[in-house]
Amino acid sequence: MTGPDDMATSDGAATAPAAPGPTWIDNHCHLDGDDDPAALVAEALRAGVQELVTVGTDAERSAACLALAGRFDHVWATAGVHPHDADGGVAALSELVDAALDSGDRALVAIGECGLDHHYDHSPRDAQRRAFGEQIDLAHRTGLPLVIHTREAWDETFEVLAEHGVPERTVFHCFTGGPAEAERCLDVGALLSISGIVTFRSAQDLRDAVAGTPLDRLMVETDSPYLAPVPHRGKRNRPALVARVGEEVAALLGLPVDEVAAATTSTARRFYGLPRADVAGGAPA
Repeated sequence: MTGPDDMATSDGAATAPAAPGPTWIDNHCHLDGDDDPAALVAEALRAGVQELVTVGTDAERSAACLALAGRFDHVWATAGVHPHDADGGVAALSELVDAALDSGDRALVAIGECGLDHHYDHSPRDAQRRAFGEQIDLAHRTGLPLVIHTREAWDETFEVLAEHGVPERTVFHCFTGGPAEAERCLDVGALLSISGIVTFRSAQDLRDAVAGTPLDRLMVETDSPYLAPVPHRGKRNRPALVARVGEEVAALLGLPVDEVAAATTSTARRFYGLPRADVAGGAPA
């Protein structure tokens, strides 16, 4: 039996209480492909990560994310079709989203990740554009936030957003642009989510963009298991490492880490409609 100061997952995997210090939200990670997601969640909670948002990349993986959110307190899910998988369309995803909402499953907190990826082009560009537009429409229809992936496709991404309208709550996840791209995102009302790339000394444009962005327009993420921050670069990333991202953001902004942790956590809670920390594990407000 867990004590009053313990934290536990809803399937019974208890963890030690978090150590004193800043608390964070990893607003973008991928738990569905891990062999032991319970261990990742437990480690994150011990590291002061209050909530995790596990992100779907096709209909099957989105269903897996929703199942994980049902298993673990402090875990929430998105449903989306990544541009790599856009050739298959979004009909199955739309059905999944409608079924989740009709059933009252409040673990679903956003649409995405979706967007355009012209670096790999694993799906034809016309299919990417069509799937992106349809998911923007889905975000409008459901009132859920939109999580965007864009790589080497800035102009095209803003064209599709202009065609379909920017949802009221929109975030560019794993933002990798420079100051000019950051300004374009902010001008349409979007937030920037910053990953471990910000710790790479080669990513100076990104670092300059973060330094010039208002704190209340930023969130932090791991995108785990990818993009581990320095000094863990090259190793498997984990949600527990989101604090390292936040520390780098704080250094670039010249602000105390506690202030950045509190602000990014508050922003993530508002963006996804997550409950307050004192009622975490309940349904989003």
